[in-house]
Amino acid sequence: MINQFEMKANKKAFEINMNKAVYGTFAEIGAGQEVARRFFHVGGAAGTVAKTISAYDMTFSDAIYGKSSRFVSRQRLGEMLDKEYGLLIERLDEKCGTERTFFAFADTVAARSYKTKNESHGWMGIRFQTSPRSQPNEIILHVRMLDDENLAQQEALGVMGVNLIYGAYFLRKEPKAFIASLLDDLDATRVEIDVIRFSGPDFAMVDNRIMCLELVTQGLAQAVLFRGDGDVIQAAEAFYHKPLIVERGSFRPLTNVANDMLKCGHTMFLMEEELDEEQPEIVLEITMKHLMRSGQLDLQDFLDRVDMLGALGRTVLISNYGEYYRLIQYLRRYTDRAIGLPLGVPTLQEIFEEKYYNHLDGGILEGLGRLFKKGIRLYVYPTKNDKGHIIEAASYPVEPSLRALYSYLLENRFIVPMAGCKLEYLGIIASNVLGDIQSGNASWETMVPPKVSEIIKSRHFFGYIAPAITAVEKEQVNP
Repeated sequence: MINQFEMKANKKAFEINMNKAVYGTFAEIGAGQEVARRFFHVGGAAGTVAKTISAYDMTFSDAIYGKSSRFVSRQRLGEMLDKEYGLLIERLDEKCGTERTFFAFADTVAARSYKTKNESHGWMGIRFQTSPRSQPNEIILHVRMLDDENLAQQEALGVMGVNLIYGAYFLRKEPKAFIASLLDDLDATRVEIDVIRFSGPDFAMVDNRIMCLELVTQGLAQAVLFRGDGDVIQAAEAFYHKPLIVERGSFRPLTNVANDMLKCGHTMFLMEEELDEEQPEIVLEITMKHLMRSGQLDLQDFLDRVDMLGALGRTVLISNYGEYYRLIQYLRRYTDRAIGLPLGVPTLQEIFEEKYYNHLDGGILEGLGRLFKKGIRLYVYPTKNDKGHIIEAASYPVEPSLRALYSYLLENRFIVPMAGCKLEYLGIIASNVLGDIQSGNASWETMVPPKVSEIIKSRHFFGYIAPAITAVEKEQVNP
């Protein structure tokens, strides 16, 4: 344990308490009054705390903030911030609004229960002014608490809240440094932040997609999720108790091969009995290694891909899960329904490479056991080898030592050969398509879906260069 007198969070809380301009309210549901408690603990809280409230009982909470179907939700957090900030301005602006910068802090949390080992998570946010009577800014985040004991989770929550409030006032002009500061006195084994959102006049130039990507880059999260409209969402909101179909790729750009793979996999997935005609959530996943170029993160390239897929209405997952079994473990937090994974033979080959499982005590057997859980299916798209021969899942030349295991997975439909594929697409290579886009060779347009071609050309994604006009074309334009 960190010495309480040496904790950065306590020093931050004291610095805020000594700042006569900062004044506000604390509203906390679940896990006690942990954030407010730290400000009282360090002394001088009278200069900071206008009010604290803890609406534990659902009836009281509904009476104060309005009825809600879910108490630990982004919606409830928004209702709390609206109510408390509104009351603060209504009651104190005339009295001291010219001297104070007001804030309302709120959190709604489900910490570890003494009865069950439930998912421990919550929403936390602050609405705050940066100068007297200025329009407020807002920062909200979703946090997962990973400690095994309730008391430790409460402590982590208190530290996180102090870090958030301090960062809002003193680090808001440096968003990357702000994100790093959220783990002061904590580490990634205790908390995970998978959603962060900045809004307000001081954050007009902040792109929340890049900030959420920064969570993964800095190790505060292993995965972040974006809706088709580009908004950041919590995985539980998108995946809870839903069947999923997840295609992994670089999508640089989305080619006809990747699109056909998704279409065929989706068609086969819908025929599975356990779906019972229910429509799955479709997710396109990009791993962090596919966002790196020469060891560096190319933010514009990342935005091009997310914007392209978003324009197609697709939900995009950015993850640090290199191995498929780790991706499945992540998805299984949120759904117990069927999960389909469309992939190509080259990816299937990687899954059966024993070297990727050397870190597991049970080696490849343990890794595949974690991957092929009930309701998991790999839909395998064919490929062409160097000699032009088509290789399918049924004819994949697995290593002799794994043949019996592979046959078992094939016969029990954990691995399913994909049907209805357009074999004429097999010669399309994404890197060649990208090269044509960037060199002005128009032949790439036939290798991607028409809508993707339109998006790339109209928005100049991926370094698009328009083809040069030939002399004949010039003559036709200007006879």
